[in-house]
Amino acid sequence: MNFVSVRIITSDVQRLVHFYGEITGMPVTVYTQDFAELSTPSCTLAIGSTRTLMLFGGDIARPADNHTAILEFRVADVDAEFARLSDTIRNVTVQQPTTMPWGNRSLLFRDPDDNLVNFFTPVTAEAIRKFDR
Repeated sequence: MNFVSVRIITSDVQRLVHFYGEITGMPVTVYTQDFAELSTPSCTLAIGSTRTLMLFGGDIARPADNHTAILEFRVADVDAEFARLSDTIRNVTVQQPTTMPWGNRSLLFRDPDDNLVNFFTPVTAEAIRKFDR
């Protein structure tokens, strides 16, 4: 088995496409007005409109109502990313870059739908080894 994707359901696909393209600096492929994907080497972030829920049977998810998941992106230098994104995430920063007990330096902020996003850089030898396997 291979974990390959996370999908965010939103009422505004274009807003999230713009946001995730801006924060990652990566292209987001827009397939239709209801579906887009940001593909990284290890996982894909899919963005689907509420209209796509009808394909799964109806009202099975609610946009902007996530209180449990954090979307995590490994970056080369979390402090540099924080400086680069300071204007974009100024009002939605939850935690400025902080070294966590498990060895990652972490920046936590919210996307336009209020989903938590974590940019992190492994900084201890153990954390670096974990992610370099």
